[in-house]
Formats: sequence, C-alpha cells, structure tokens
Amino acid sequence: MEELKQKLKEQIIEALNLQDTKPADIDDNAPLFGDGLGLDSIDSLELMVLLERQYGIKVEDPREGRKILQSVQSMAEFIQSKQQPA
Repeated sequence: MEELKQKLKEQIIEALNLQDTKPADIDDNAPLFGDGLGLDSIDSLELMVLLERQYGIKVEDPREGRKILQSVQSMAEFIQSKQQPA
C-alpha cells in the first residue's frame, strides 16, 4: 500500500500541476480539499479522471467520490478494494 500511496501522490502532483509540491509534502491522511492540500471542485474532476485513466475505476456517485477523495489514504484503500480479485 505504501508504494501505491507514493505513486498516487506523484500522479496527483502531475495531474493537478502542483509544481511547488513534493510527494513528501502530502500527508497520507491529510484532507485533499479545504484546509489540507487546498484542492477545489475542478481538482476533484481531475482526480476522477486520474482514477479512470490510471486504474480503470469510474466513480458514478458524487457522494461516493467525496468519500474516496478525502485523502491519499482513502484513495489508495478504494483503489486496492477495486483491484482485489473477485
């Protein structure tokens, strides 16, 4: 899971063009929106696209998306749950 979280941080920085941010600057459990990383609703759309392109995961329900995109930790847990063999 640590490898996935590191990869996610790098993908978030690249997708959102956060030039002054390094993966180490992003706490796994810090909120991505509001007080944490300070992302906004446009950024959430970019993160949804990232999940779909990189991991083949489409999030249909905005309420579910809000929970998934709370933090790097919640994103990693969601991705892992979707990648488990059925």
